[in-house]
Amino acid sequence: MKPTILAAGLTLLAGAAFAQSPVLSVYTYDSFVADWGPGPAIEEAFEATCDCDLQFVGAGDGAAVLSRLRLEGERSDADVVLGLDTNLTAAAVEAGLMAEHGLTPEGLTLPVTWDDPHFLPFDWGYFAFVHRADLENVPTNFEALAASETSIVIQDPRSSTPGLGLLMWVQNAYGERAAEIWEGLADNIVTVTPGWSEAYGLFLEGEADMVLSYTTSPAYHLIAEEDDGFDAAAFDEGHYMQIEVAGILAGSDQPELAAAFLEFMLTAGFQEVIPTTNWMYPAAMPAEDLPEGFDTLTQPTDALIFSAEEAAAIRDAALATWQDALSQ
Repeated sequence: MKPTILAAGLTLLAGAAFAQSPVLSVYTYDSFVADWGPGPAIEEAFEATCDCDLQFVGAGDGAAVLSRLRLEGERSDADVVLGLDTNLTAAAVEAGLMAEHGLTPEGLTLPVTWDDPHFLPFDWGYFAFVHRADLENVPTNFEALAASETSIVIQDPRSSTPGLGLLMWVQNAYGERAAEIWEGLADNIVTVTPGWSEAYGLFLEGEADMVLSYTTSPAYHLIAEEDDGFDAAAFDEGHYMQIEVAGILAGSDQPELAAAFLEFMLTAGFQEVIPTTNWMYPAAMPAEDLPEGFDTLTQPTDALIFSAEEAAAIRDAALATWQDALSQ
């Protein structure tokens, strides 16, 4: 009887292994996977459409995610990277990390045309300095900010996509005068944090008058906290746009499941979660379908953005300018 029992046991184990759901590993930024972020709801919604186990892996802020993928290389367990933006996508492709998605996106509501064979967008927004509504003499451009006593917290462009976005914002608005602007801002900067969460937390604790964030950030306070005491400063130069994207890793062992996730990303099951968890504009949702309160947000007069290739070409020089100014 023992051989029969052993054989039966092995059969059961083999059947259990065969029936095990495939795992889809998605590298993303920490706030996406937080209990209050979009990750938990999206995980539940996608798993309801697939016979799979979706696992989000937080890896710091957006730029830190790219650094981890570069370090891991072919050893990475990641199937999808979610949370890079167009300031980083060219670097990811150049590093040989990405596969083409082969999908034709439908229903996009971005304010720009999208045509990228490696990445699809899931949300977008404008960088801005957020402040409490009772702040007096709010600066209306970078020159006024530099000339003021207003204190700010910003993020490190080497680890944070908002930090890198600020570099691109200043570079786009001022070009050859960028060094002058950074030299003027140096005295306003209280500290530079690794990521967005740390910076916003310091701002809420009263450590600075303003924090680098998004024009959509006040919607969180208005909708989630019923607090209308926050605003985003409108800058005369315009505001730099961030488009957050996801793509399939070239080394993924689940490419079909990864493609299914990217398709799901542009459906209501994903997009409807974004406004009140990630507090950004969804990439595939008409403005009239946004939650009440989004209509009260600061609307930039000019949208600034570099192409992915332009951002890659100027990144090192912009970073050196920033480091030089802050080290003096």
